[in-house]
Amino acid sequence: MTVSETDRLHSQLSRFEDLFPGFRTEIVEGNIVMSPVRAFHAKTIRLVWNLLEPQLAPDWECVSDVSFPFSDEFEFCPDLAVIPAREEARNLSVYSPDLIELAMEVVSPGSVRNDYEIKDRQYAARGIAHYLIFDPRKGQVVTLWNPGPDGYRGRDTLSYGGKVSIDTAIGRLTLDTSALPVDPHA
Repeated sequence: MTVSETDRLHSQLSRFEDLFPGFRTEIVEGNIVMSPVRAFHAKTIRLVWNLLEPQLAPDWECVSDVSFPFSDEFEFCPDLAVIPAREEARNLSVYSPDLIELAMEVVSPGSVRNDYEIKDRQYAARGIAHYLIFDPRKGQVVTLWNPGPDGYRGRDTLSYGGKVSIDTAIGRLTLDTSALPVDPHA
């Protein structure tokens, strides 16, 4: 992809984000992908953010719905990412993916492949230490760690209802999944 094609794609991405509120817009495999967002999507993000934020040291912050360009073919907007507070304080719309210590996605009907397969490989290949997938459709969280070139080598799948603890470089993080919503139509 040439620079002009990349610039064109990013320009289109910005326009689509403005034109279609309620849709998440990312670049996946060189294509603009729009996914509708449901109520449980935002609720899960809010609840997890509220659980996570008080556990973070002052030099770490949560961000949501900002872009992380991985390459010409991949630009992701994690539902929630933990990055250094000094970077979050810059109040940008685009950050380097190398800043992410923990990435989190909430699965929606249109994002299953992206969240479970593509982002697994891309986040791991970029060296993001921890990746959490919250799935309101299945009522489960998948924790991934030990990133490698083809995906994460460590993986646990846990049903909602208990506490999930993750040992990270920024400390042990514990999330109570008992209040997370489960889609009754899944």
